[in-house]
Amino acid sequence: MENISMNWLAILVSALIPLVIGAIWYHPKVFGTAWMHATGITEAKIKTMSPAKVYVLAVLLSIILSFYLYINVLIGGPDEMRHGQELFMTFKHGAAHGAFLGVFVAFPVLATNAVFEMKSAKYIFINVFYWIVSLALLGGVLNGWPV
Repeated sequence: MENISMNWLAILVSALIPLVIGAIWYHPKVFGTAWMHATGITEAKIKTMSPAKVYVLAVLLSIILSFYLYINVLIGGPDEMRHGQELFMTFKHGAAHGAFLGVFVAFPVLATNAVFEMKSAKYIFINVFYWIVSLALLGGVLNGWPV
């Protein structure tokens, strides 16, 4: 296998996508109020969290996710269909990889935890669809980023 160079700028920029989507998705006028009811989190509890700690951790975890998805969308596939080839370097192809990761990994993992935590279907769908959308956009940006 030839050397694959990492596009660290694409990885770091795309790692911000879940934060941007989360700011919209979990806004009170979108799904934020329903999510708070489903989790049992109150405004008072939110005010006790350390935003710096939460966002630093969220960014670090998002970088790990972006790194994995970068490798997945650019290196995957057999030799004759290696994903780093121009044919596969589209937003659409990367978005498909991201959406598949959301549906086939994030959904089962989050739903399993939620079932044991006795959370509602609403809770599951709000969180799962957030990740499907975020991962699809993340994969699309990573794969569509000019090399």
